[in-house]
Amino acid sequence: MHNDIAGFVADTTRLENIDIAFETGGSGPPVLLLHGFPQTRAMWAEVAPRLAERFTVVAADLRGYGASGKPEGMENYSFRAMAADMVALMRHLGHARFHLVGHDRGARTAHRLALDAPEVVQTLSLMDIVPTHLLLDQLTTPVARAYYHWFFLSQPHPFPEDMISADPDGYYESCLLGWGGAQLSDFPQLDAYRRAWRDPDCRRAMCDDYRAAIDVDFALDAADLDRRVDCPSLVLYGADGAMARAYDVPATWADRLADMRSQAIPGGHFFVDQSPEATARALRDFLAR
Repeated sequence: MHNDIAGFVADTTRLENIDIAFETGGSGPPVLLLHGFPQTRAMWAEVAPRLAERFTVVAADLRGYGASGKPEGMENYSFRAMAADMVALMRHLGHARFHLVGHDRGARTAHRLALDAPEVVQTLSLMDIVPTHLLLDQLTTPVARAYYHWFFLSQPHPFPEDMISADPDGYYESCLLGWGGAQLSDFPQLDAYRRAWRDPDCRRAMCDDYRAAIDVDFALDAADLDRRVDCPSLVLYGADGAMARAYDVPATWADRLADMRSQAIPGGHFFVDQSPEATARALRDFLAR
């Protein structure tokens, strides 16, 4: 099992007919870290060890990503399905309740997890997203241009997969560079990301993730518009990212998170890679409360 985080132990476990790959390290209260698109759990390589000084840290690959299972069928990639995986993983590891941190797709999974299983979430930290339903329901021209990939990747199989297969590195690296102030040297774990997205099954699964957001998650979120997450929550966002340019990011969460703090971190959408020390410090300060 490949190890991406120094000092952590890599493993894979079978949960509800799907393999979930993860790494664990540290000791103390449990914290679950969830990556986003087009990355893997390797994105936490500079943050997880800093948190592990005070916490038991679990960094997992979402289904469809990295070394986790990649089932066939768009309906298997809803944020609800991804969230259920993570509840099962943490239960398997003996953590009935935990701090939950997510970036990008991992943050959308985390928000859904906090709605579906609030009893297991001690705190919720969301990184550089606005609510899924808001983004899709009130789409603006600047957001459509910056986040065109939502609508490209969600086209019927195999159109986007075939297009991307011509140059996977070129396509996904354009995503890493496209949402605010990043350069390839900002991504020390780039080889791990390339290893994942060069797998055709991973590319298909990542497209299914975006298909499910529109075909499944939008309706689930519409049904929950009047619900709020009650646990203490932290909203972090890239000071130079596409979301910060298009929205007052904390304001988009004000009616969805009952107990919210927020902070801008230097960098764009991928500020975790760009500013790992500032990210870890913000998380440690919040979790210590």
